[in-house]
Amino acid sequence: MDAYDKEPAAGQGQGQAPGPGPGGGADPEETGATETGRTETGATETGRTLIGATETGRTVTGRTVTGATETGRTETGATETGRTVTGATDGSAAGETVVAAPPTASPEPRTGVAALSPRYQIGAVVALAVVAVAVCAHLGLVFLHVAPSNTLTKQHGAVVDEWVFPEFEQNWKLFAPNPLQQNVSVQVRAEVGTADGGIRTTGWYDLSAEDGRAIAGNPLPSHTQQNELRRAWDFFVATHDSEDRPVGLRGSLSETYLRRIALLRLDRNDAAGPGGVVERVQYRSRTTSVAPPSWSGEKVSGRPTVRELPWWSVVAETGGARTEAAGAAGREGGAA
Repeated sequence: MDAYDKEPAAGQGQGQAPGPGPGGGADPEETGATETGRTETGATETGRTLIGATETGRTVTGRTVTGATETGRTETGATETGRTVTGATDGSAAGETVVAAPPTASPEPRTGVAALSPRYQIGAVVALAVVAVAVCAHLGLVFLHVAPSNTLTKQHGAVVDEWVFPEFEQNWKLFAPNPLQQNVSVQVRAEVGTADGGIRTTGWYDLSAEDGRAIAGNPLPSHTQQNELRRAWDFFVATHDSEDRPVGLRGSLSETYLRRIALLRLDRNDAAGPGGVVERVQYRSRTTSVAPPSWSGEKVSGRPTVRELPWWSVVAETGGARTEAAGAAGREGGAA
């Protein structure tokens, strides 16, 4: 009975393979195992020992191996995503810790100056440096122009004035405690010698209004239209007394400047007419105060102030044009 009872147990040990482990999984120890084309998804293995394992074409996704010991393992074409190996022994690299690196984003394309070639980058840097130096020099000269008298302006005042005048002139009228609050209109008329020997007087030409019409709506008005007449009149007022008498040589120079401006403007308006010659000119100014704002308690007069200058001869400026016109008129009369 004892021998009969032992035979089935012996037969079972000879003809059947050992069953699965207690948990229904594979035996934790595999010797000489060969796995081909194995695919594991979300597998978690703890304490696995592989000796002489060969795996080909294996794809492992989300696998976590802790405390694994692998000896002589060969993997060909394996793809593993998010794998973490701690304390792994793998052939030549013993105790190596491998942490999968996150995928790197592709670099963005360069823009602006960085996108230029090195040669053009150098050119851009040089151009910016030149512009910066020019701006700093301009600001320095303008500062010396408006600053109080000092050692630099005394030694290099001519250089400063040559750079500043007339385009970059600065003054403090806009920032003064009481800025200019008047409208000044400059007008001129002329005495014209006619071809028949007579004299006629033209009406008043509002030169300030002509400049205003030329500037209005013009995005790039000329410096002459903006400042020629205004600066000439300011120059005259500053160099003459209340009786319109010149003070020093600059006063006489301002009168000559105004006479020439009058001749140019009258010729532009054809004030002399056919065969006529301008012999004398007369200026006058009409000044009105700008009305203060409603919230201001300041009171100003609304009546204009008129300043009328004496007649000035312009024979020196016309250069004998009167004589030539008279001679031409005589010749025409003789031929008739």
